[in-house]
Amino acid sequence: MALLQIAEPGQSAKPHQRKLAVGIDLGTTHSLVASVRSGQAETLPNSRGEPLLPSVVRYLVDESPQVGVKAEAHLVDDAANTVMSVKRLMGRGIEDVKRLGSNMPYLFEACDQGMPMIHTVAGLKSPVQVSADILRALVQRGESSLGGELVGAVITVPAYFDDAQRQATKDAAQLAGIQVLRLLNEPTAAAVAYGLEQQESNRGEQQGTIAVFDLGGGTFDISVLRMEQGVFEVLATGGDSALGGDDFDHALAEWMRQQRQIPQKLDLAQQRFLLRLARAAKERLSTEHTATLSFEGWPGGDAYTDLTLSLEQMNALLDPIISRAIRATKRTLRDAKVSLDEVAEVVMVGGSTRSLRVQERVAELFQCQPLTSIDPDRVVALGAARQADVLAGNQSGEELLLLDVLPLSLGLETMGGLVERVIDRNAPIPVARAQEFTTYQDGQTAMAIHVLQGERELVQNCRSLSRFELRGIPPMAAGAAKIRVTFQVDADGLLEVNARELTSGVAATVQVKPSYGLSDQQIADMIKASWSNVEDDRSARSLREQQVEADRLLEAVTMALAEDGERLLMKQEQQQIVAQMEQLVMARNGQDHHAIAKQIETMAKASDAYAAMRMDDSIKRALAGKSVDQL
Repeated sequence: MALLQIAEPGQSAKPHQRKLAVGIDLGTTHSLVASVRSGQAETLPNSRGEPLLPSVVRYLVDESPQVGVKAEAHLVDDAANTVMSVKRLMGRGIEDVKRLGSNMPYLFEACDQGMPMIHTVAGLKSPVQVSADILRALVQRGESSLGGELVGAVITVPAYFDDAQRQATKDAAQLAGIQVLRLLNEPTAAAVAYGLEQQESNRGEQQGTIAVFDLGGGTFDISVLRMEQGVFEVLATGGDSALGGDDFDHALAEWMRQQRQIPQKLDLAQQRFLLRLARAAKERLSTEHTATLSFEGWPGGDAYTDLTLSLEQMNALLDPIISRAIRATKRTLRDAKVSLDEVAEVVMVGGSTRSLRVQERVAELFQCQPLTSIDPDRVVALGAARQADVLAGNQSGEELLLLDVLPLSLGLETMGGLVERVIDRNAPIPVARAQEFTTYQDGQTAMAIHVLQGERELVQNCRSLSRFELRGIPPMAAGAAKIRVTFQVDADGLLEVNARELTSGVAATVQVKPSYGLSDQQIADMIKASWSNVEDDRSARSLREQQVEADRLLEAVTMALAEDGERLLMKQEQQQIVAQMEQLVMARNGQDHHAIAKQIETMAKASDAYAAMRMDDSIKRALAGKSVDQL
């Protein structure tokens, strides 16, 4: 006999009602929104049945911005006010944008926080605002398709996005009025969609180690995952946050310009014309061996004859770009401690993996045919939709566990410009780690906390994320205070840092929210540099540690001599200590950490007798005038 659910009048359970949630793939070239309906994840199309929304926004005077197909139609005739590939600007600073050069042909202006602002007829627009307009259009499509208000969304980001880029994405969602259930790494979302699709097609659950090769319009991610019994564990992630199909288009556009001897200095409309022509040729050559490129309608008055591009020519142009992705893939496999023959399957994600040359190069690397059974444009959104369905409470989620990882190490600056790592890269997230530090000077009542990201040993070689101060530390002797600093990284990969002095309880907390992210090659270069500079970094760290120790000893002895040196020491004894101090200063200013360590030891021995005198003198003064009974 079945059990009946009993509820109060007016509050009867309605098991058929589901909370409406969506998964959003906010892409460089195209974006999608998907949801789970009747147990199936599906992308939500517009009124014309088109699932892809071009990630293009056109700004107008005194009108709402156009988003998608309408905006894309004006890429050439209103190029300055029509923004595309804005994902490449998310979390970046004005200096990063300058390095992008002609790939970002807009008029930029830096705001107070260093964020690049784009000049349009509707005023200055930040990348966050442009992304918010795209997200707003996707939410409207979702609510229209599902027939109700959304409780939230899972938004996907490249696995290699740093903290600033993730925070910028979350800010865009907040500006668009979206409740973010989670920021989900794109390769992980693809693994979710692909793994469940295999179960539903009765081919059995995908098990073992897989690689997710995600080449989109503006970013490249490679993730190595272990999939077993519903657990998706990311072993390592890598890639390049400034590598994608846009680079294919620019390489082809530059080839066309050279072939027809078009002047190198192009205006924005001419650049867009060439890029649109390049994209059309790239798509045509995914099914044909040659493509004819017509310059009819060229903006600028000049006339150019048609041009023919062969598949072999295009492959030669694309190979150097694809090789960058292959190199990043090999590095990530090394990080995961996985050999090529241990990878059971390779999942292809992102519209740029439609390129036959990309598929050929990946097949050559892994010696197996990559999996393309799910539309690479849709797979990320479908996986995000499944996760959104779980987080909205429509499924228990017990059958699915996602274990993502941190792309770069996080740490703090310590004395001497050294970096003390608190959380290592590729640590599973969410994660919380704490470490204790202490004060450097006697009576110190405040401590500056400098949060860093990167793989090198010195502050100057890592990325600064945030600075804040812990004040109100009780005055104590140097080294007596205990300050516990806790790093907490949530499931979205966003960081919060808390510092607390343990004896007094005074605390300070900061939600790390930098105004812009890493430069084009900086993320990949950080890891590469940490390998190639490991010996130099180790030597530099040893040098700085010995210099800090020398400074500490010199400061302590200088203060002691000023306080009671003349009273306790003969002139000759003072001169001997001063001479050793001068030797230590000379060694400290050198580059040999062994010499500094040796001189510290010599200096310590030379001042041992003086330290004992000070101790005895301190005890005598403390006991002066007191009887045994008083003690």
